[in-house]
Amino acid sequence: MLKKLQAVLEMIKFKHSVFALPFALLGAFLAVRGIPSLRVFFWVIIAMIGARTAAMTFNRIADYRFDAANPRTKDRAIPAGAVSLKESWLLVATTSALFFFACAMLNSLCLGIAPFALALTFFYSLTKRFTWLCHVVLGVALAISPLGGWAAAAGSLSGYPWMLSLGVLFWVAGFDIIYASQDAEFDRQAGLHSMPAILGRKNAFRLAVLFHLLAFLLFTLTGYAQHLNIVYYLGIALTGAALFYQHLIVNPRDLSRIEMSFFSMNGFISLTLFIAACISLLMEG
Repeated sequence: MLKKLQAVLEMIKFKHSVFALPFALLGAFLAVRGIPSLRVFFWVIIAMIGARTAAMTFNRIADYRFDAANPRTKDRAIPAGAVSLKESWLLVATTSALFFFACAMLNSLCLGIAPFALALTFFYSLTKRFTWLCHVVLGVALAISPLGGWAAAAGSLSGYPWMLSLGVLFWVAGFDIIYASQDAEFDRQAGLHSMPAILGRKNAFRLAVLFHLLAFLLFTLTGYAQHLNIVYYLGIALTGAALFYQHLIVNPRDLSRIEMSFFSMNGFISLTLFIAACISLLMEG
């Protein structure tokens, strides 16, 4: 059972939850200008775990034939036989149900948003088959996280800072382009669409830089629109440094440190923005 649990956690990249969860909580904190209730805090976390697990598992199911043929991914849980398709579909069903239950426990608006949000995350897994805009679709899917957190705490979308979701969109699309550069040759040979496969790594990296510049600007504008103090802008400065470092250590000719770029730097960015915004909000009181 322990080995099976380890295989499942590796399959869904559970540690990568640090990307979206802080933004969902950030949306909730901004909505109430402070700490949301324990009930909201708890159910937002449960909803995010449910949605992300369902989405990642569906992605692994949708791509398992490509994963099996790709030398980089052939040892993933499903192609390696560590987790069966039947077990994977059961996990999608149970975690989707958990997501809907958590949304229902929050409020009717969250429950209304839930089908669209989950459908979009599932749809992303199919987009690589027909469009190189797949990275943007992933960005849109994760951009719902702070919006959902706001809806959970406020019960409405009135006053929601849309710049925050746009910032998440371009941030995610940018780092997904970088990550997809590992499979540019395979995607091209398999007839899959990604920006590195279609545009080439060099041009794809240039687009990732543009996306991250836009994300940095939008995160900065979020602080201005929400009247956050200097602590948030210190977090913005650290975010800018992390984005710069990410592009410094990974380039089209050297992808050897891409795991550090993908996990460490992006996890740092989401946590830094969340913590900086929270401190700024708490200092208001």
